[in-house]
Amino acid sequence: MAGQVIRKGDLKYALAATDSFVAEVGTDEIFEVETELNIGGHLIHSLDEKLKPSDVTLPFCNPATGPIRVRGAKPGDMLTVEVIEVGVHGLGFTALWPGIGIFPDWVRREEFGIQNRNVRVEKGIVHWSDTLKLEAKPMIGVIGVAPVAGGVLTIDNGTHGGNLDIQEVTNGNKVMFPIFQEGAYLYCGDVHALQGDAECNGMGAIEIRGHLRLSLGLSPAPKRLIWPRLETPTHICTVGCARPLDDALRIAFEEMVYWLEESYRIPAPEAYMLLGQIAEARCTQMVNPKYTYVCKVDKRYLPKR
Repeated sequence: MAGQVIRKGDLKYALAATDSFVAEVGTDEIFEVETELNIGGHLIHSLDEKLKPSDVTLPFCNPATGPIRVRGAKPGDMLTVEVIEVGVHGLGFTALWPGIGIFPDWVRREEFGIQNRNVRVEKGIVHWSDTLKLEAKPMIGVIGVAPVAGGVLTIDNGTHGGNLDIQEVTNGNKVMFPIFQEGAYLYCGDVHALQGDAECNGMGAIEIRGHLRLSLGLSPAPKRLIWPRLETPTHICTVGCARPLDDALRIAFEEMVYWLEESYRIPAPEAYMLLGQIAEARCTQMVNPKYTYVCKVDKRYLPKR
């Protein structure tokens, strides 16, 4: 059974160590976190409701719940967040927003104008239309800790996590972060009921309110842990965030070489060549200030640690 429930409360638009903690959680408990819709105070109330410019104030999107103090967390540790369940509720939406997406007409801000599609998400189904039903695959878009210095907006990402928009941050998987601040300062938000690879349009996922069940672990950080990592029952995954896109890809592959060498004792040159045969890699989003790329390796190819 879950312990405390951390309500949305005073939502944050940056991940920073300057905010007061809203709760404290230990590594021996399961807890719940409420998250808000990505456009914050404006909620979708009907299927035919149309968004207008005043409903979205960039860069104040993706409000996050937090920060949550992780009892005992200190710099040099690694925080492991186990995602037990991502629940979604209310109406969801996706939208085209001029200036955001993979085809931005950034001078005139014209494109297709503001368009949104509102959907019902019920019993694991996204009701795109009367004839098209999509399987819901809930995930956490924003998750991370306070960076080493200053604050990073919740629309952005980095070595601390943040707006990663990775579909593997979902039920039954673990996401790992280097800790830079005492107490870690964990934030969560921007839940999606469904997201395609590259999240190509401006608000490209099915944005929706969320209710998370999580548990935490602490351990000494691997020497080469720089960026967040993920683990699923079948894969290990590394992350890179950058512009241009090929730099994000290189970071993700570099991080995987580090992990294979340090944890699985595969020498770096061999690991690099092995990735040429078994890597599963893709861009998960291209709409944030920095793109996200993931490199995955199937555990069946790995030696026992």
